[in-house]
This record gives sequence, structure tokens and C-alpha cells, in this order.
Amino acid sequence: MLKTTALIGFGLLLALAIRFTVQQFASFRAQSPKDYADTTPVFDVRRALNGPMDAEGVIYGPLGRVASRFTARITGSWDGGNGTLREEFKFATGREQIRNWSLRVGNDGKIIATAPDVIGQGTGEQSGSAVVLRYKLKLEKDAGGHVLDVVDWMYLLENGSIVNRSEMRKFGLKVAELVATFRPVAN
Repeated sequence: MLKTTALIGFGLLLALAIRFTVQQFASFRAQSPKDYADTTPVFDVRRALNGPMDAEGVIYGPLGRVASRFTARITGSWDGGNGTLREEFKFATGREQIRNWSLRVGNDGKIIATAPDVIGQGTGEQSGSAVVLRYKLKLEKDAGGHVLDVVDWMYLLENGSIVNRSEMRKFGLKVAELVATFRPVAN
């Protein structure tokens, strides 16, 4: 019995070690800005996120099923390296949400981002055709009021559209994933 318990314990430890290794080196979170350094088109948030954009997307829950759908109007404006990004979400449930980002982009491509529902500052980087942004998001009270660790990856396409994939975690466990597209609004 003791030998069986030890084998089960070893098996659980091995499974956890394998999962940790995969998450660190072969998963969504293992991406690095340098992975995209030589890709085109070059994603400069000051150009790509300037003016009005329409967006649509889905949010998947922890079991991989669609938990929410939304459309959004995103409007960016810039003064040099400082910008604002207004996101006006309309969810399939009829609920609406507005998030106003303040962004600062350095000459080195590093990004600092703040918003009223972001704890502290988000940090990111633009590299090649991709942008990554990491931040802590406090959900509204009606959504539980939880604070989630968010990693946003955005990928610029040749036509100016952007594909956004975000992963949200709590206590290291994935609780949601967002996939969205942003399209520049034709003038």
C-alpha cells in the first residue's frame, strides 16, 4: 500500500512538472516579443491603433466554451508617444462597458498602459508584427470583482486588421480566453 501511494505521488509530481514545463516553454504564455522581431508588417501602435476601429470577439470560459460574445468600437488618438484608446463594448447580453486606456510608447518599443480597471500599470512591447501587453484587470462587481492576470497578444495583418488573443488567469489557472479582430473603419 505504501509503495502504491508513493508511485501515485510520484506520478502526480511528474504530471505537474510536465505541465509546468509545457506552460513555460511551449504554450501561449511562452511567446516572446523576439519571436516576432523579424516579421512584417511592423506593428507601431501609434499608427495601427489610431482612429476608429470596429471589433468583434468571443470570450471563452475555463472549460473552453464560449461564455460571452461582443462587438466594440475602438478609437485611438495619439500625440507623439502618448495616446488614448477608448473601447466601447456591447455584449450579446445587452450589457455595455467602456474602458479608456492611456498609453505611452517609448522609442525602444516598450509600452506603459493604464486604465481605471487596471491595477497599477500594464507593461508591454511592440516587436515586428506583434504587440504584447501584460496587466492585472479588476472585473466589475457583477462579474465577481476578481483581479485577473491578463496577457494580450495582438498581431497586425497586411490589410491593417489586428487579431487579438488574450489569456486571463487567477492563481495561475486559466479562467478565460478572448479572441477578437479589430478592423479600421473606412473613411
